[in-house]
Amino acid sequence: MLLSWFDASEAKAFGLSMADVWIERMPLAENLNEKQYAAKSKKIFDIMLLRISGFKMKQKKKLNIYKTAQLGNAFKWALKDAGYEDRYVSQLTEWLVSRLQ
Repeated sequence: MLLSWFDASEAKAFGLSMADVWIERMPLAENLNEKQYAAKSKKIFDIMLLRISGFKMKQKKKLNIYKTAQLGNAFKWALKDAGYEDRYVSQLTEWLVSRLQ
């Protein structure tokens, strides 16, 4: 039972999948004005919210702090590795983690 507390593989995989959603739909090279960016990001957030809801339903219990941190870290580093700005990545990560609570 104690070992399962530290098994964050499923959480990490979900974090990476959420990063893939963002990276695929909001490429760095895309030049959007504020209105276009807002509309596109809203669509992406809606997709992510649906997937978060499905992930939460699939979990038998709420994620513990370790698994939540691992999920957020996987998401954050995937976006950083893709070239997104640190502040932007931090804001997206906070958004994601807050939706998992």
